[in-house]
Amino acid sequence: MRKLILTLFLVGTIYSTKAQDKINWISFEEAIVLNKENPKPILIDIYTDWCGYCKKMDVNTYTNPTIIKSINDSFYAIKFDGESKEDITYKGHTFKYQKSGRRGYHQLSASLMNGKLSYPTTIFLDENEALIQAIPGYLDKKLMEKILAFFSNKNYKDNKWDVFEKEFKSQIQD
Repeated sequence: MRKLILTLFLVGTIYSTKAQDKINWISFEEAIVLNKENPKPILIDIYTDWCGYCKKMDVNTYTNPTIIKSINDSFYAIKFDGESKEDITYKGHTFKYQKSGRRGYHQLSASLMNGKLSYPTTIFLDENEALIQAIPGYLDKKLMEKILAFFSNKNYKDNKWDVFEKEFKSQIQD
């Protein structure tokens, strides 16, 4: 009996560790459905295939175990191609791909970024799907950790960023 319990414990431990080895990216539509059932903040990584800093964030930031755990525990995580050609209907509006110059952009990404197309951009929505903040540019793991803590614990409601940042204690080891 003890061996069975120990085996189940080890399998559970391995499974829970393995489950946290990458971010659980889901589609925009999935996140909205899940948020209706169980509300929590939403993180959207807006990227493009040609963006070097987007790829750098994928390799250096989104693979860090502290970042992975924080995102998976506190957010619905969406990886969204800012040049996607798929229509998305949200809040009664259909967002489409918009041809513009050599490339184009998806209207949803432009809307979330308030028309300022910049890749990568990390978007934070609250549990009511209201925009909290759009953060353009590459975020290294240390800065991302602070930003995640600021938004996941609703610190942004009661604290100013500069005060929060000074008091923040990182869990990431160099």
